[in-house]
Amino acid sequence: MAIITKLRDKYSWLLITIVGLALVIFILQSLFDFMNSGRGAEGDYGIGLVDGEKVNIDIYNKLSERVQSQDRAQKQQEQKEFTDEDMEAANDKAFNFMVDSTLTKVEYDALGIDVSEREFNAYLMATDGFGVLQDLNQFFVDKATGAISEQSMKTGRVELQKTLTKLKTAKKPEEKAQWEGTKKYFMDRRKNEKYFSLISQGVYVTKVEAREEYLAKKETKSISFVARRYSEINDAEIKINDSELEAYYEEHKGEKKYWNRSNNREVRVFDVSIKPSKADTLAFNKTIAKLRMDFMTSKNDSVLVMNESEMRAYLPGARGIAVPEGHPKANQYMTYPMDYDTIIKLTPIGQLVGPYRVGESFYLSKLMGYSPAKIKARHILISTNGSKDAKVIAKKKQTADSILKVINKLNFAELVQKHSEDPGSKEKGGEYADFLEGDMVKEFGSYCANAPIGKIGVVKTDFGFHIIEVLERDTKKFPILTTVVKSFKASELTIGNMEAEANRLLYKLDQKLAKIDDLSKKIAAFDTLASQNKYFVRPIALEDNNPRVYGLVTTNAMDRILELAYNADAAPGDLLAAPIRDKDKYIIAMLGSIREKGEPTFADARDRMKKELIEEKKAKRLMNQMAKTRNLQTLAKKGNTVVEEAQITFSTPSLGNTGYEPEIVGALFSGYVKNGQTTIPLKGKAGVYVIKVNSTKKAPANATYKEEKDQLTSMLKGNIQGMLMGALRKSADVVDNRKLFPRIRS
Repeated sequence: MAIITKLRDKYSWLLITIVGLALVIFILQSLFDFMNSGRGAEGDYGIGLVDGEKVNIDIYNKLSERVQSQDRAQKQQEQKEFTDEDMEAANDKAFNFMVDSTLTKVEYDALGIDVSEREFNAYLMATDGFGVLQDLNQFFVDKATGAISEQSMKTGRVELQKTLTKLKTAKKPEEKAQWEGTKKYFMDRRKNEKYFSLISQGVYVTKVEAREEYLAKKETKSISFVARRYSEINDAEIKINDSELEAYYEEHKGEKKYWNRSNNREVRVFDVSIKPSKADTLAFNKTIAKLRMDFMTSKNDSVLVMNESEMRAYLPGARGIAVPEGHPKANQYMTYPMDYDTIIKLTPIGQLVGPYRVGESFYLSKLMGYSPAKIKARHILISTNGSKDAKVIAKKKQTADSILKVINKLNFAELVQKHSEDPGSKEKGGEYADFLEGDMVKEFGSYCANAPIGKIGVVKTDFGFHIIEVLERDTKKFPILTTVVKSFKASELTIGNMEAEANRLLYKLDQKLAKIDDLSKKIAAFDTLASQNKYFVRPIALEDNNPRVYGLVTTNAMDRILELAYNADAAPGDLLAAPIRDKDKYIIAMLGSIREKGEPTFADARDRMKKELIEEKKAKRLMNQMAKTRNLQTLAKKGNTVVEEAQITFSTPSLGNTGYEPEIVGALFSGYVKNGQTTIPLKGKAGVYVIKVNSTKKAPANATYKEEKDQLTSMLKGNIQGMLMGALRKSADVVDNRKLFPRIRS
């Protein structure tokens, strides 16, 4: 920030634009160069690998901090909370930057991709066939119209050249570094464009491919069918013994779909939920009843909210605009359920609404009034620039008052251009549209919410003096509420009881598993005990080259799962020593498997194969039942279902509302099923089908298939960057071990 300040003082705002653009990139790139240099070995702890080379933890941490800082500032600007998920996303950006930079640099060098000085200058200046770069757009737009013209291009090139010259000739080391960073950023960006342009030139769609795409979309079949879903038959009805399952494994283990695509581990867990007891419910109801009485008789709502509410985001004044759930601005304002909209409208001002539930909390609100749902206004800002000097403020007020005397609807836009110091609205004639009262500073918003339409007045805010005209106001209004928020939580006694329950189950499991040697039987015992106690077992899959824990809330819980899976003595069948507290639940976990890439063991494939064997037996039973007749009405009656109708194409392989059935649709378009014919029972993903093809509508004749060819080409070129980076990552065998280093979580 100090560097930026110095440059601002020395040069102009134009310089700041381009320096600010390059600042972060330069820092990242210089750090990356540092990583490649091999220095900082003390931090080389192997949080990841790129082509066998370790990713330096110190460099990664610095990059992460930089990206986190940027993203946090962006969230603040958007008036949003910077969450743990946002932090994880920022860390991912940093890691992926390091990986992608390494991979693409190797490609540039191998292909001899470079950028000459002449090309670099033309790239920035938008000459020699180059268009204006979005980053540098403000140099080239006409300030009055916001458009690019021939004259603005000439002026822009002159101004940009001046800026670049100042950067190039800077004397201070930090300023020289800024220029090198700027140049490197645009050089690498141009190399990237050339690289992906080169690759995309190899994309070609043949006429045959375009024709197939055309027919797949345009040829339609009208069908009638009867579907018998596998869900009709309870899994418990299908009996499968161990020898049968082992035989199925021996027959199918060589099929690639069962193979482990990478080295991975699976942790099996079930949750003991922490829920309020009946006693907790009674106590909460008493609290709410007392709160209602206090709220109705309160003479100072602000004090009551401060003392009683668990969320005080709508202070000062203990009041704020509330919008219905699902509203685009729900993240900025207090919300209420949609079904409370009518209730609030029927509530007299000063009376209570609720309690009503939002998420896991209960809201009790007092209706204070209403604010327009949408406002449109325009203004001229005479800025005080934060000055506290009485003379300065008086002079600015005098300027605002003099404008007020001469302003009217006809000359408002003209005076905006002449006097307004608000860059956010000046180019739009001073207008702000579709805002709520609470979107603006208090004085501005209040005037716009209450002043007569068309009336022009002066309002003072911390920014200065505003000459405001309210143009439009929505007749629909949102309530202004004073709200107390209370969470309905389990008591400490209830939490203690649930912890004891989790420990009881874990002890029982430990005793049971200690007597079992076979892994598949240990897994079965784990699953059975959970089911007997009405808990649902779910697997957590962990890829060794990028171990990420999904489905948990807290970092501590995630780290405990990783410890179970990756400690030095980890072995399938191991139980975590104690239940894990994860916000509103206790987790009981067992390491289910450690799998190597390739053909699966019986234990690896057991669950999936059992599921598919059950499905096969269900399909066989249904096919036998449906094979006795081809009459759809008879089949529907016997199956207690209906005859369904659908229009299908090869490109959208779905059967009406039954879902995705590509094999079935493919069979119907194979040419073996003629119009008027009815199929034998066909096994699909969701069930068994008997289908009659009523008619086929051929695709209209097309000589070129140009539209399809263009669409396919565009799609392939649009996806090529993602596909290519994925291929580079795969070939380089990128390993992400960050989750195994809890200390690097910022």
